[in-house]
Amino acid sequence: MRRVLAIALAGASLGGCSSSSLSDYFKSTPPTIQVQLESQPSGADATTSLGPGCKTPCSVSVAAPDAGFSVAYSLAKYEPATVQVKVIRNPGDLTTPATTVTDPNPVFAELQLSGPPPKSHKMHPRSKRPKSAAAPAAATDSAFPDPNAPPATR
Repeated sequence: MRRVLAIALAGASLGGCSSSSLSDYFKSTPPTIQVQLESQPSGADATTSLGPGCKTPCSVSVAAPDAGFSVAYSLAKYEPATVQVKVIRNPGDLTTPATTVTDPNPVFAELQLSGPPPKSHKMHPRSKRPKSAAAPAAATDSAFPDPNAPPATR
C-alpha cells in the first residue's frame, strides 16, 4: 500500500510541473459552426473575419469564437458591405446538449450599385404658358365691390 501511495504522490508532483499542459488537456476545443452566407445580388465574394470565405450563396464552417465576428461582401460595380455576426452559446443542462448559433443566420447583405445613380427617363410635363397679366373679370354679383375699381356708370 505504501508503494501505491508513493507512486501516486510522485505522479502528482510531476503533474505539478506540467500543470498548464494538463489544464489544456481538459479544455474543449471550440465547436465548429456552419454559417450560411447570402447576398443580393448573388455571386458576391463573402469573407469572414475568421478567415474562411466563398461566393454567395454558400456556407462556410468556422470555429466559433468567444466574441462575434464580421462578414465582408464585395462584388464588382457594387459598394462593399460588412455585416456583424453575434455568436450565441447555450451551455445546455442535463436534458439538453450545449449549442452554439449565430445571429443573424443566414448572414445576408444587400449590395448597392456604386457610382452615380442611373439616369431615369421621365416624361416632363409640357410647360404652361404664363397667363397674361390682364385684370380679372369684374365680379358684378359680389356683395363686396372692389374698392380699387372705377365707379360704375349707369
